[in-house]
Amino acid sequence: MSTTATSPVPGKPQPGTQRPGTPRPAEDNAPAVSAKPVTWKVPVLLAVLGVVAFIFFGIMGPNQTAKFGISSSGDFFQLPAIEVPAFLGGIVLSVLMLGLAAYAVYLKTRNEASPRWLPIVFIVLFVAAFLIWVVGGARTPSISLAGLIAGSVTLAVPLVFGSLSGVLCERAGVVNIAIEGQLLGGAFTAAMVATLTKSPFIGLLAAAVAGAVVSMVLAVFSIKYLVNQIIVGVVLNVLVSGLTGFLFSTVMQADKARFNSPGRLPIIDIPVLSSIPVIGPILFKQSVVGYLMYIAVAVVWVGLFKTKWGLRVRAVGEHPQAADTMGIKVNATRFWNVTLGGAVAGIGGSFFTLVAIDSFTKEISGGRGFIALAALIFGRWNPIGAFFAALLFGFADNLQSIVTIIGTPVPSQFMAMLPYLVTVLAVAGLVGRSRPPAADGIPYVKG
Repeated sequence: MSTTATSPVPGKPQPGTQRPGTPRPAEDNAPAVSAKPVTWKVPVLLAVLGVVAFIFFGIMGPNQTAKFGISSSGDFFQLPAIEVPAFLGGIVLSVLMLGLAAYAVYLKTRNEASPRWLPIVFIVLFVAAFLIWVVGGARTPSISLAGLIAGSVTLAVPLVFGSLSGVLCERAGVVNIAIEGQLLGGAFTAAMVATLTKSPFIGLLAAAVAGAVVSMVLAVFSIKYLVNQIIVGVVLNVLVSGLTGFLFSTVMQADKARFNSPGRLPIIDIPVLSSIPVIGPILFKQSVVGYLMYIAVAVVWVGLFKTKWGLRVRAVGEHPQAADTMGIKVNATRFWNVTLGGAVAGIGGSFFTLVAIDSFTKEISGGRGFIALAALIFGRWNPIGAFFAALLFGFADNLQSIVTIIGTPVPSQFMAMLPYLVTVLAVAGLVGRSRPPAADGIPYVKG
């Protein structure tokens, strides 16, 4: 009768045992998973920017005192203005930035990634030093900080809606290059419909429909007929631009009172709360579109990350084959997400004609759809991240106008290119790795 067990043999090591004093095999000493090497991108970028800040904002900084007003005359209570010696402030902030860069280099030598807070703090310090440098070198070294922030939020409204449109589309796996066309279509339709109906609110709804229609064209060609999504988006931008420009020249200009006098959406001022310094005008003194912006950011974030619908959308964008096997209709989910994204962008387009000005002009969106796309990438395809990225771009846009008023020597053209420069730095890895959804831009064929 045979047995499967074996008797131990004296003097012979058994499986799973080891003689005392003998070295363990190499595979036992090696870690189960090798650590991924940390790149030099973040430390080098921080070091270069820190040196630039030290030279320009510190050593070459102006000798005036930069004054930043916090309160306005209508605030509920007054706060004193902040006065900062431009030269000393530039030196201190640039030294802090160099310290953060040195810490990032130290972590790299230990093969440790920089914590997420480090580049964020660095960006805040860099923006503060840049602002002190700009204001301190102006003929009138004084600026209203509250007005600068409030104006930045206002200019960021269409960018936020455009970036949310991109989030909704690309989280489902469809690249949305047509944000510019959706904004422009929403702006034109809002002006036309609001003028004909004498109601800006109906114009707002029509803008959402127009954006959805543009997105449905994108969805049909890219999802059903498998046309390259980037090409379809570019063609849609050109098509909408040409169509709205033609109708503006032939219809709106011929009879402005009948077709291009939409009026404006009212500014809703919440008593007391709108008088709080700095945050009051930002949160509690907005148009309907401004309040909808905050609601849209919250709803999209909760929908994507806290609901079953969002889980399905993200599954479709990351691994459509696996989502399909779970019973999720991949292409239907993509189609409706793209349509919803277009409606959101259309609402953002209504800002141009129903809030900013009370008429439509040719190319009124001014390329902001592409800046919204940059905010989407900078925000890492996250609604909240895209929101803050859009605010940063709105800040640069507003600062471009203010530097001209206060007489700073910084060229306005330099300020105009800041959003794109920030995008390049973000994509290069300043705020960490930027990775789109895995199936973004890849058509899905069931089979």
